[in-house]
Amino acid sequence: MSLFRLDASILPASSASRSLADLVEAEWSASHPDSTVTRRDVAADPVPATAWTDAVTSGFVEAAQRTEGQNRARALATRFADELIDADALLFAVPLYNYGVSQHFKTWFDLAYTDERISPTGTALQGKPATLVTVLGGNYAPGTPKDGWDHSTGWLRRVLADVWGLDLRVVQRPFTLVGVNPALDAFADTARELKENAESDARTYGREIAALRGNVA
Repeated sequence: MSLFRLDASILPASSASRSLADLVEAEWSASHPDSTVTRRDVAADPVPATAWTDAVTSGFVEAAQRTEGQNRARALATRFADELIDADALLFAVPLYNYGVSQHFKTWFDLAYTDERISPTGTALQGKPATLVTVLGGNYAPGTPKDGWDHSTGWLRRVLADVWGLDLRVVQRPFTLVGVNPALDAFADTARELKENAESDARTYGREIAALRGNVA
C-alpha cells in the first residue's frame, strides 16, 4: 500500500495546508501502518520553468533529434506520472496564492500531463481515491465581498476530478490569515469554527481514501 503526497506551500514552517494534509496522512497511516508515503514538495523542489515547453516540443521531432533538455523533460514527466500511477491513493496540499492556483502546482501538472498515460486520452488514474487540501487566507464564499475571487479551487477540482478522473474529496479552510492580518480580527470566531471543520474533514477523508483502496484490493 502506498500514498503519494504533494505539497505546494512556500512557507513550510507555518503552512496551514501542510498541517491539514498531515491529518489526512495520519489517518491513512493508521489504517495502513506498513504503507509507504512518496512525497513531492513542488515548492522546495520546483519543476524547471522550461520543462513543459521541452516536453511538448519533443513530440514534434524524431527521438534521435531531441535535445538534452527535451529528453530530461520527458524523463521527468514519466517520473511524475509513475508516482501517481503507482500509488494506491493521492493527497494534494495546494494553497490559494494571489487569487489563483499555485504556480508550482501548475508547472508540475502541466509537465505530468504530457505523459500519455495521464494525458487527455489516458485513463491510468481513473477512479483512484484522492484528497485535495486547499487553504485560503480570506473568505471567498457566496455573499462575501470577494465572492468569486478564488480562481484556484475550481480549477483544481476540474483537473483532478474531471480531467484525471480521480475519486476526489476536498478539504478547504478559509480565513487562515485571521490572527495574522489585523483587518480580519473581527472574524476570529468564524475562523476558529472553519478551522475545526476543516480538521474534521481532513480526518474523515483520510479514513475514507484508506478504506476505499482497501475495498478495491
